[in-house]
Amino acid sequence: MLRPGTGVLQFHLKTRFTTNPAPRCLSICVQVKIKLIHAMKKFQIFALILFAAIAVHAQPPSFPPRFPPASTASAAPARDPVNYTIHVEWTATNDAPKFLEVLTTDGSFDLNTVQKNSVKINNNEVPITLKFSGSLTTLDDEKGRLQLFLGRTIPYVTGSYGSGPSASSSYSQMSAGLNSTFVVKFGQPQVIQSDENEKITVLVKRAE
Repeated sequence: MLRPGTGVLQFHLKTRFTTNPAPRCLSICVQVKIKLIHAMKKFQIFALILFAAIAVHAQPPSFPPRFPPASTASAAPARDPVNYTIHVEWTATNDAPKFLEVLTTDGSFDLNTVQKNSVKINNNEVPITLKFSGSLTTLDDEKGRLQLFLGRTIPYVTGSYGSGPSASSSYSQMSAGLNSTFVVKFGQPQVIQSDENEKITVLVKRAE
């Protein structure tokens, strides 16, 4: 048996439970939609970052620009071969001047000869050998670099045997000379060695 007011109470309860789910569903749908929007934005940002990374790796490596080699037009032109006369002269105390002369171009030269005057040992004439060698490097039209060696062998007695007409002596030879490098001016003589014993002069000139 229903009491007065009970049906009304039950009606209100039903109304609350039957009318309230709509707003709750709307709220849930809105929240879900917002989450989907955030998820899509994050996916778009991730996609952009991934695309940028792929684009950077896909680009070919950059190399510094290469410049063509410097022109060799400013290089000094090659000179025509030229012959030079190298004249060396030495004067010893109380002796006539002696000299050697060679004709050469750029490069090395070597001269071995025998001096005119010899040394007499036990009535035997012992020759004195001369050596003149070196190299010439042209620097320009007016000067060059000369490296030379001027030497000679000097015989000397090392022992004597017997007496009278049958006496004999043994001898040996020692080497003496000058080795030097210097710059010469073509056509101008230069003193390259001078002392109380002798003076040595060198003249280098173009051979006409």
